[in-house]
Formats: sequence, C-alpha cells, structure tokens
Amino acid sequence: MKLKKILGLGLSAALALSLFACSGGNAASSEPPADDTPSASEPAGNTDSTPTPEGNEPSGEVINVGFAQVGHESDWRTASTKSAQDVFSEANGYALSFVDCDNDPAAQLDAVRSFIQQGMDYIIIDPIQATGWDTVLTECDEAGIPVIVIDRTVDDSDKYVAWVGSDFKVEGLACGEWLKAYAADKGITEINALVIEGSVGASATIGRTDGFKEIAEREGWNILASQSGDFTEAGGQEVMESYCQSYAGQFNVVICQNDNEAAGAMTAMDQAGIKYGVGGDVILVSFDANRPYVQMVCDGKINANFECNPMAAPTVDEIIKALEKGETPETEVYVSEQWFAAEDNVKTITVNGQEQEVIHVTQDVVDARPY
Repeated sequence: MKLKKILGLGLSAALALSLFACSGGNAASSEPPADDTPSASEPAGNTDSTPTPEGNEPSGEVINVGFAQVGHESDWRTASTKSAQDVFSEANGYALSFVDCDNDPAAQLDAVRSFIQQGMDYIIIDPIQATGWDTVLTECDEAGIPVIVIDRTVDDSDKYVAWVGSDFKVEGLACGEWLKAYAADKGITEINALVIEGSVGASATIGRTDGFKEIAEREGWNILASQSGDFTEAGGQEVMESYCQSYAGQFNVVICQNDNEAAGAMTAMDQAGIKYGVGGDVILVSFDANRPYVQMVCDGKINANFECNPMAAPTVDEIIKALEKGETPETEVYVSEQWFAAEDNVKTITVNGQEQEVIHVTQDVVDARPY
C-alpha cells in the first residue's frame, strides 16, 4: 500500500512532534556501501549488480521515489548521487526518478513540483539553498507526499518528515579546534587565515563558516578574507589566485570548504610558488574527505580534512521502511563522520565538550575509504 494514500494532510505536523536534537557530528548511522564513485551523470537506477540489502527484500509493490539533487559540482555530490542510485534501485523495490538541478534553485523547485504531478510516493530533496521552500513543501504536504531532506537544511518550513545529514557547524568547530592544537604543537603563535567558502546561502557554507569563525574569534586569529568558491575546483582556483595577489606573504593558513576548492587552491598556490601542506609555509585544510583527497592528506599535500559523509541514502531507506510499516521515524538523524590529519601530533580534539579522535592517515586508512 502506498503510504501517501493513508497519511493525509496532517503527516508533517504529527511527525514534527517527535523532533529531537541528536548529538554532534560523530553520531552513528547505517554503514554506506563500499563502492567506487562514477560520474554523477550516470543514469538513475543503473544498479543491476547491486545486491538487495539484508532485510530490504522488495514486497512486490514498487515504491516510487523522486530525488531533486543539488547538481554535480563536486566529488562529494557524485558520491551522494551514486549512493542514492544504489539504494533506490529496482532490486531493492524502488523506482527512482532522479533530477540533477545543476545548482539552480528555480529548477529544483520545478523538479519537486514535477514529482508531485507524477504522484511520487516519496520525495527526497538536497536543498540548494536553505530558504524559499515553504510554498512547495506545503504543496507536497497537501498532496500527501512525504518529503525527506538530506545533507543541507531547510530553514523556512517544517513540512518534511525527516532530515538526514551532517552537523556543519560541528565540522567547522572541529576544524578550528584541530588548528588550535596543531599550531600549539608546532609553536605557531599567529594565525592569518584565508577562507574559501562554499556556495552562498548553502547551509554547509553557513555552518562551516560559523563554526570556524567562532574558534577564530575565541583564539584571536586573523581571518584576512572569506570568499565563495562555489564548491567547485574552478571557483577555488579563481579565489586563491586573487588571494595570492592580494595577500602575498601575509597568510599561513588556507581553509577550503570542500575538496574540489582545495584542488583549485593547490593549483593556484603551485603557480604562485607557495609551499603548502606538511613542511610548507601554508597549512591547508579541506572538508568532505573524499578518498582522492584523503590520499592527499596521506601524501602530506593537505594537512587535515574534515569528513562530510555523503552516504545518506541507506538511512533514508530505513526511514521509508519505517513509514511503510506505519511507524514514526526519527526526524533528525546525523550521519557518522571522522576527522583526518597528515601528522599524528594531534590525536584528539574536544568539540562541544566531547573528545573526538583525529585519525592519522596511513595508506591503509585511504584504502579503507568507502568513497
């Protein structure tokens, strides 16, 4: 039986009553599939070789899911898309309708409205921007279609049944706490940082910026500049080229809010003759921790990398299974995340009062990465 036929218009309000605050960015969740990451343009549902997860055998009635993805701007996004295509496959009892919204908020709203017209059983949204959602989510609610939000957050509506993702501010705080401990161990007494932010208005950008800024203000660090690189390699390179010209010889830390921006920043610093990473003049930090960039941590090119886990789909599958059984799922679920460093001088950090491990990256750690 399709859930939307029995939920009625009060679903979101009823489920919202069970909202609770989970612990920080290291809370446990389902284990993600350990697959290499293909192009985000790979056709949805291309999962003929994907085994059916234990306990998820299809009941015989296909569950139709629409997924409005941000785009394909980064390796992280590719991994997120691949996870959804693997989980919401025909073998697992799903029919997935996937739309790459190419970082266009209007296109994403149109995609969701198309899913409503198609009569989807569930809609998954990774919101490009945190606001502008109230009207279309009200339309989903009135149509009786449960919406599950992943990764980024929605700030202007509560008409969704669950959210699955990362605590972005915790990621930013962890970055700041690691930098504090690392600088103290190295005898670095002055921090002059340049920040390459993510896309303007994205909750990941807001959280990481706020978290790092909180530590910087507490410690009296100097943030020379903070500018958007739009979560892309080209954007990271463009911003870093400008920084190299405007702040030549003035900075000793570069914070990139995702791996692709870090790749662009490295290209710009290489061209400018600036040494970074272990033994360099500039401490380079990244977020996301995709396998190729954890390899760069292992190689000493990136000093530290703070994971943002893209594997939300297995947890979303659990939520849908609960809803299909008439159960009320948890409405806020944080995926598990880890912090990685090139050197073993900082073994733990304390974030929001919780001691958390910093993993010294060896080749074995890289080889074990699921994405």
